[in-house]
Amino acid sequence: MDYKSPIGYINTADEEGNKTIIPDPERARYIRKIFEMYATGNYSMSVIGIEMKKLGLTNNSKSNKPVSTSQIDWILKNPFYYGQMRAKGNLYQHHYDPLISLYLFNKAQEVKKNWHKKPFQYAAKPAIFRGLIKCAECGCMITPEIKKGKYTYYSCSNYHKVHKKRIYVKEEELLKPIYEVLKSIQIPNNILEWLTKELKRIHENKSLFHQENLKKLQKDYDILEDRISKMYDDKLDGLISEELYLKKVKEYKEKQRDILIQIEDHTKADENFYITAPKILNLANRALEIFESSEVKEKRALINLLLQNPLLSGRKLLFSLRSPFYMIAKCGQNENWLPRQDDFRNFCMIDETEKVYQKLEEIINT
Repeated sequence: MDYKSPIGYINTADEEGNKTIIPDPERARYIRKIFEMYATGNYSMSVIGIEMKKLGLTNNSKSNKPVSTSQIDWILKNPFYYGQMRAKGNLYQHHYDPLISLYLFNKAQEVKKNWHKKPFQYAAKPAIFRGLIKCAECGCMITPEIKKGKYTYYSCSNYHKVHKKRIYVKEEELLKPIYEVLKSIQIPNNILEWLTKELKRIHENKSLFHQENLKKLQKDYDILEDRISKMYDDKLDGLISEELYLKKVKEYKEKQRDILIQIEDHTKADENFYITAPKILNLANRALEIFESSEVKEKRALINLLLQNPLLSGRKLLFSLRSPFYMIAKCGQNENWLPRQDDFRNFCMIDETEKVYQKLEEIINT
């Protein structure tokens, strides 16, 4: 074959002299790192390019130059790395070793799609609530101002000229409800121990559910593979046309891709369930301690993780807690703390646990 391998692979020949493509022992690990870094949403392609240059990643041309930002962009869009290749506008499964999972590829595409929707990154002096709060009245951003070189005040930017007079609120005043929230999600040690045991029990039941679904999905995938094989025989025997064969193969391959995504989602969910929930509980229990001892960047990350849609109305900070912290705070309001069984089950099965898990890894290592 004359297909030039992408960065991270090399063209070679097997023992029988047949041309093939294998992972590049020098570059493959850097390709994985590119996807892993970008999928976090915390690194731009230019920043990743700088990091790859430090690590020594070069392109696979004769120039052997460090990879450029445009090449990073090309890598992130290339399906070859998870197991498919483009040919005449279509995607086909290839038989070479993938460098990343389809799950990681899709995560990177999601970040890419929403990259320009991210809040503007300011280079000014760090402020805890910068870019996190909007005005409840006009929807404009609440912006910080440093007064006397050390005091931080917040007010509406008043971009739409709604306010006749700007109201300035001290940062310390905005922090008061944050400290109340952090205290409300602390979990007594005896309850934390009970919740951990309950998690283990629920995880065992959830694993059975995932295993059954995985069996069904694998069966559906194998049925489609069998159909493709039979259709190929029918084409060779002249029973169906080349046009019909290609049409049906494309249809079946698309269905197989959907099944593979579902299989990966089930596998990932099963792996993360018992890992994620205890870490979230531990974060809730230590959130106040972490917040008090952290720098501005970490404080901002923690607030963004906890609060949903924070608004400033006059001098009052309005917000709701994100799942699952809302559920933890709600359970903490009960006299004996113990959550109702349905409430706890909802906490364990929330759809946002994967997002929370990723953000959690950026704030705390436990």
